[in-house]
Amino acid sequence: MITNTEVEKRGNQFPNNIIDFKHDNEKVYFTTQNGVLLEITILRDSMVRFRYATEFAFEPDFSYAISSEVNTGYNELEVEEKDTSFTIATSKVVIRVAKKNLKITISDLEGNIINQDDNGFHWEENFDYGGNVVKMTKVTQSGESFYGGGDKASHTNLKGKRISNWVTDSYAYGKDQEPLYKSIPFYIGLHNEKAYGIFFDNSFGTYFDFAHERRNLTSFWADGGEMNYYFFYGPKISQVVEAYTDLTGVPELPPMWALGFHQSKWSYYPESKVKEVAKTFRDLKIPCDAIYLDIDYMDGFRCFTWDNQKFPDPKRMIDELEEDGFKTITMIDPGLKIDREYDIYQQAMENDFFCKRADGPHFKGKVWPGECKFPDFTNPKVREWWATLYKEMIADMGVHGVWNDMNEPAIMEVPTKTANLDVRHDYDGHPCSHRKAHNVYGMQMVRATYNGVKKYTFPKRPFVLTRAAYSGTQRYCATWTGDNVATWEHLWIANVQMQRMCMSGYSFVGSDIGGFAEQPNGELFARWIQLGVFHPFCRVHSSGDHGDQEPWSFGEEVTNIVRKFIELRYELLPYLYTAFYKYIENGVPMLQSLVYYDQADTQTHFRTDEFLFGEQILVCPVQEPNSQGRRMYVPKGKWYNYWTDELVEGGVEKWVSAPLDRIPLFIKEGAMIPKYPVQQYVGEKKLTELKIDVYFKEGKEDSVIYEDQLEGFDYKKGRYSLRNFRLLGKPNELIIQQFKDGSFTTTYENFKIQFHGLPFKIKEIEVDNEVVSFESLKFNGNNAIEVSKDMTAIHLIGE
Repeated sequence: MITNTEVEKRGNQFPNNIIDFKHDNEKVYFTTQNGVLLEITILRDSMVRFRYATEFAFEPDFSYAISSEVNTGYNELEVEEKDTSFTIATSKVVIRVAKKNLKITISDLEGNIINQDDNGFHWEENFDYGGNVVKMTKVTQSGESFYGGGDKASHTNLKGKRISNWVTDSYAYGKDQEPLYKSIPFYIGLHNEKAYGIFFDNSFGTYFDFAHERRNLTSFWADGGEMNYYFFYGPKISQVVEAYTDLTGVPELPPMWALGFHQSKWSYYPESKVKEVAKTFRDLKIPCDAIYLDIDYMDGFRCFTWDNQKFPDPKRMIDELEEDGFKTITMIDPGLKIDREYDIYQQAMENDFFCKRADGPHFKGKVWPGECKFPDFTNPKVREWWATLYKEMIADMGVHGVWNDMNEPAIMEVPTKTANLDVRHDYDGHPCSHRKAHNVYGMQMVRATYNGVKKYTFPKRPFVLTRAAYSGTQRYCATWTGDNVATWEHLWIANVQMQRMCMSGYSFVGSDIGGFAEQPNGELFARWIQLGVFHPFCRVHSSGDHGDQEPWSFGEEVTNIVRKFIELRYELLPYLYTAFYKYIENGVPMLQSLVYYDQADTQTHFRTDEFLFGEQILVCPVQEPNSQGRRMYVPKGKWYNYWTDELVEGGVEKWVSAPLDRIPLFIKEGAMIPKYPVQQYVGEKKLTELKIDVYFKEGKEDSVIYEDQLEGFDYKKGRYSLRNFRLLGKPNELIIQQFKDGSFTTTYENFKIQFHGLPFKIKEIEVDNEVVSFESLKFNGNNAIEVSKDMTAIHLIGE
């Protein structure tokens, strides 16, 4: 007879003393007396994996997050046993493991503590589901700040916040609301000018407390699975972000049209309405590359079908839209309508592809078509089948891209908004319940979609968009931040979400410009466009229940402002495309918070509004109504006001004028910004020259321009053009050197270079060490010249 009820539920348990130790190549193993295992893996000198297990046994080692192309390898590794601890040293960090309790302390080579366990690893047995709730508690260092965390509607600095990761359909969410649509359990810590990162690779529901409950503690925990986290040491934030991005992967280059302006609505139908919207864009000369078809294009919301009444000949419509420069994007949801006459439903039934409950029956849930069943996208056979379903839509009909929505999965009319926790999943041969698979369900759906779209758009590049995501989803698609609201607060939220996502390894991201729910007024819409054109993914999307939200919906004044900023985006496409290249090559986020740009300046640690678009353009949106300007912080360096060419010294907060047709926009001194002519869509015009705006700097600055064929895969075989420029400015001269790589030949022959901020009047110009006449360069005193794209050096000499 059990008389002590305390043993029926055991609370927190902790590792005790180490009784065994083993060192095997890059791995070091520890075993405690009470059955805790710790595996430490040195992936790089500054990247270390910590993996804990209880009861003397690890679970199978499998993750959807980790890229198959991650680069590993270290330079130094020494393991030493001491009286009270074991020491593991690389060329970057020293790790100490306490013998009596397995607690970890990580220091730099000078002995400065970077990250330190408080309670360290501990766990609680889960008697409701089995397994453990796994926990980690760290010391919050003095003055420590926290960043990253993915899609969170909170201040960029998470100090004092508690967040959770359980991908959720969060219609009209508010500031600080938890959880949202994505699970990216990665954060960056910064203290004493040193940065580190932690990625908690656990697909169960996860939670983070950044000195919220107790100001000196930072904790993270999960509802199940392993305590499995990766530690990255900087000491720069940029090094942490790039290491995490390399670990979880990057996408392929998108087709350039995917970086253009996109227009969407729930929903554009029938065909005549779609054609009307397209015609108005062209009549008003507002650039646009893509139009989206939401769920109403389908026959009764059945995926991969068309409503023949609304769209009698979809192929003809898509072809005609393409002739006018519009790509067609269609939505596909995960729920398949239960209908014995519906072929795709029948295919899934015959192949046993649907998710099942614990006792065997199929899981059912209500979505737009009514009662639906849901494919198990964690089964590789299901993903292969799902990819084949895009053949008719893409190869036969001509659709250019696919948009996966409701893939959390979202379920209507149930309190949890999603599938039952007892639903079973294959999890690529590691069977589990929905508790473990929920956060990766949408990721695996969009992975299957990506494979299908890529196959049937070949030899062109695919474009795929998702709402739900887990770490690593960036390898497959762009994303947006879900069903936001047409309010000024949500304009602020959109700004911080984009910065946070980019710092969390996911750069191809945007918001529903103008807000999805409710309707903006003209001023809010104009201000949101002014922000949205500086986001990597740029799309207006709104609910049809709240009125029109096209660029011309708010009167002539707003239409002209919107056109002006969309045109600016199209001018900056080669700059944005280059930023995307840097992202996939080196993990450089396409947007950078000020703390990323200059972590040594404590003034940047709590800034939310200002950010860098790429590496040389500073943007600060206007986020309040009736504003004619705003105060902003200009970071270190010198910056040119884009509108006036005024040179501003950084490191100060200042008032900047911003009437409705402008936002504060600055260019880093020394930058060379490439520009295309304004086009109504990507590829409309054959480029006859490349404009480059050069901003004088006394000193050195490097710039890069990346170009290729814009939508094929030849760039992977060297068919690209990478122009590296070095600028050297002196009080009375300016030198620009070009170093080119790649075998792609651009259609244009000349650069048109516009100089800004020259402190001298040009007396003489040398090109490739030869003095050339002003006439041959078409120089007429306006500080602009035309030179061959093959030049290697330009030398301006002042009077």
